[in-house]
Amino acid sequence: MPVLACPHCGAALVLAGTRVSCGSGHVFDVARQGYVSLLSGRASVSGDSAEMVAARSAFLDAGHYRPIMDAVVAAAAGVPDGCVADLGAGTGHYLAAVLDAAPERVGLALEISKPALRRAARAHPRLGAVGCDAWAALPVRHGTISLALNVFAPRNPAELARVVDQGGVLVVVSPTVAHLAGLIDELGLLTVAPDKAQRITAALAPHFEPSTQDSCEFELELSHADVLSLVGMGPSAWHVGAAVLGERVGRLPEPVRVTASVLVASYGRT
Repeated sequence: MPVLACPHCGAALVLAGTRVSCGSGHVFDVARQGYVSLLSGRASVSGDSAEMVAARSAFLDAGHYRPIMDAVVAAAAGVPDGCVADLGAGTGHYLAAVLDAAPERVGLALEISKPALRRAARAHPRLGAVGCDAWAALPVRHGTISLALNVFAPRNPAELARVVDQGGVLVVVSPTVAHLAGLIDELGLLTVAPDKAQRITAALAPHFEPSTQDSCEFELELSHADVLSLVGMGPSAWHVGAAVLGERVGRLPEPVRVTASVLVASYGRT
């Protein structure tokens, strides 16, 4: 609670029973699943659907992206203890791993999707799940975050700069052009821009300075069901119909061999 701010007036928030409120009288109910929505108005997006969230949970819980999770934990090592905020946290999978590695940290899962928030709220005992719009003002007090995570998610450079403390760290995970390249043509998936990493760095300047950039690349052997979950949990799920996708996946040899390739970049708050 000490890091949260009222989305209407910016005042500090307190928790009493199943309600969160500020001194100005703004009140927010804690959902029975354990998260609180701190939206100040209509969100710009609705976020991932229940089907997408279920697919993500199935794929990540199976350990297919364990190397990425380990790379995120390694990038977070050495950052001073405090509050870790994950912008676009999804199910809280990566944030929970970072918290497991540092017993003195607490976590804040910032997410717009209600199905994702329901899962994130149960992801870790030291994690709080908060509904908010990544493209709007975040309901987080100025300079209260020591470490921010942004894994395959939208980022708001101005708001990240506001909430991350001076000397804090931002860890960004983004796909490279080689990521799932073997499936893109076969299944009609979205492509990755060749200059994506440079665009991210440019958007974060001048508030964040590049510190480290590590490549995480590994081979996957997936069943057809795994491939359906992999595609279904990402943005391509909005662009490829389920029937068409199922037909295309059915034509692939099994197991499906594909390369996962991402950059795990750390940025220091200047």
